Amino acid sequence: MATLLEGEILEFHAKSEQNTRTTKFKKLDIESSQSLDENLKNSLELAAKGVGLVSPNPLVGCVIVSTDGEVVGEGTYVKDNVTHAEAIALGQAGEKAKGGTAYVSLEPHDHHGKTPPCTEALINAGIKRVVVPIEDPNPLVSGSGFERLRNAGVEVVTGILAEEASRLNEKFICWHKKGRPFVHLKLAMSLDGRISLTDSVSTALSGDDARKRVQELRHEHDAILVGSTTALVDNPALTDRSGMPRRRPLVRVILDNNLRLPLTGKLAVTAKETPTLVMTNCLDIEKIKPLQDAGVEVVPVTEGARNLAGVLEELKKREIQSVLVEGGTAVAGAFVDAGLVDKLTFIMAPIIIGGQAPAAIGGKGVESLADALRLKDVTVTHHGADIEVTGYPQ
Repeated sequence: MATLLEGEILEFHAKSEQNTRTTKFKKLDIESSQSLDENLKNSLELAAKGVGLVSPNPLVGCVIVSTDGEVVGEGTYVKDNVTHAEAIALGQAGEKAKGGTAYVSLEPHDHHGKTPPCTEALINAGIKRVVVPIEDPNPLVSGSGFERLRNAGVEVVTGILAEEASRLNEKFICWHKKGRPFVHLKLAMSLDGRISLTDSVSTALSGDDARKRVQELRHEHDAILVGSTTALVDNPALTDRSGMPRRRPLVRVILDNNLRLPLTGKLAVTAKETPTLVMTNCLDIEKIKPLQDAGVEVVPVTEGARNLAGVLEELKKREIQSVLVEGGTAVAGAFVDAGLVDKLTFIMAPIIIGGQAPAAIGGKGVESLADALRLKDVTVTHHGADIEVTGYPQ
């Protein structure tokens, strides 16, 4: 029996022919058999291979273990969006699946979609036990998969490594439970919380290792969002340069009430190759037409950038399940004030700027510490000399 101590960090290295990534999860304070623990962790590792390849669908991995304890099948749901992880693993296992155990990272579905129900595939293969950390939040699935399996006499074990499994599919869970895209606020700053020397000067604070980490974060999301000031001052490309494959291109979103996005900037110049949305309440056709001709999709939103819920609704219409918000100060503050941030990552360079340099987060702020945004499940990681702090709002 192995005891997993709370607070330890478990690293999953998910590898494919074109793709290598590391996903970190906190271990739960649980006790279980070594084989069960390893097989379930392996299903999460397999699921993590689908990052960037399956959205807006969930990350799913499956391991089939025969009656004599041999791993006879493994499957990952990836970019074809047709063959599910359970079907792949069962196909590998063949007759050896009969009487065996399936370890699946998310509740198997019991409805007819593009593929037959995975529950039926498991039952027909003779699987006698299914170990799954969490229920699928999708109303079409939620609980029905477990019910179908139990009604067929299959033992269903749930709850083990539930925290890890929930973090792995946090974007998919937010999509179904909150009805909007998952919002991850990422900011690069000095140790004293400054993002640049002045409002009008672009300042590169992070080192090479931290910049590589930012590309990994971009790869994990469907869209990246900035304000018009960031677009003007930094002239960013806002692309995924991680080198890892993705099913859909990273969508670039700019909040720009006055349609200030320059036609000669990187975003407009590359808009015909890379999806670029400008969210605005400006109806001036003389400003809109040139951007549209450049390939920019100008999206009217009531109150524009001030209506972040409306912005997220427009992204939802386009099946954008997650968005990485990269600033600047006003945009970060607006998302925090609106209570629309699901995850925060601060990458801090070991420097002090001081003075009147712009702070990382603007907005209204708070008048009492009791009202301050507090984080939970905080992790600290080093990238060269830079420090990454990531957490979730309490």
